[in-house]
Amino acid sequence: MKFRVSAKVGFEVFSPSTVLLNVQPFPTGNQIIEEEFFSASPMVPVKEFFSTAGEKRFSILEVPEPGFITFSYAATVQNAMRIIPAEGLNDVPIAHMPVSVLPYLNPSRYCQSDRLYKLAAHKFGHIDHGFERVIAIRDWIYDNVEYRSGYTSAQTSAFDTITEQVGVCRDFAHLGIALCRALTIPARYFTGYAYQLQPPDFHACFEAYLGGHWVLFDASKLVPLNGLIKIATGTDATETAFASSFGNLRFQTLEVSATLLEGDFRAVDASSTTQGYSFS
Repeated sequence: MKFRVSAKVGFEVFSPSTVLLNVQPFPTGNQIIEEEFFSASPMVPVKEFFSTAGEKRFSILEVPEPGFITFSYAATVQNAMRIIPAEGLNDVPIAHMPVSVLPYLNPSRYCQSDRLYKLAAHKFGHIDHGFERVIAIRDWIYDNVEYRSGYTSAQTSAFDTITEQVGVCRDFAHLGIALCRALTIPARYFTGYAYQLQPPDFHACFEAYLGGHWVLFDASKLVPLNGLIKIATGTDATETAFASSFGNLRFQTLEVSATLLEGDFRAVDASSTTQGYSFS
């Protein structure tokens, strides 16, 4: 399927500053960027890099003068997810994991898996098959955490979410990651564009490493999985923010869109229990 994605980010700048933008889709074997456009108004120096950790490419923009500045990005992306039968998605022994996967076993700033071990073991430790265990985590979060905008903040962690039992997609993803890691299942944060998400915005999910694949799960179940366009993955939201600013400036506006250009779109239900979906 082919999608058109776009993002527009605006700042008020008070003195020379630097902005790191992370809004470009990440190219994979199943996600091809056919064309893309990036602009800044007014024009400023731009450098693009691929991250050495996780999956992320970002732009570094130097803003030399005070004023208002807007960054605009648009791309055409061809997308096709890999479908993997559930029986092939069991736990991978730690000794057999690639070195690149091992960091996603550890607690992180927003995913305190070390504080959730007893809860995870009690609720999900009895489930033998890895994919079924993560499905149970996904569904438990969906059933027990209320989705409500404006209640949590950028400081809210998985431990806060399990306590308050309310949050948004970011919080749902962090909790899913923390519970997986508490059960020795590597898990990482996923952010992307989301077709059919209302209101339009970036969307957060999580990926778990099962059967040698990074398998996508959306505990919020807000959008079809095959309507997601991957931007970045990382240990948690600290590594995948759409914008990081350094200097004296203030975030003003954000506009995000994802539209289907062509293809017979048949939604993949985020509640699926018989097969997994992967971008790798």
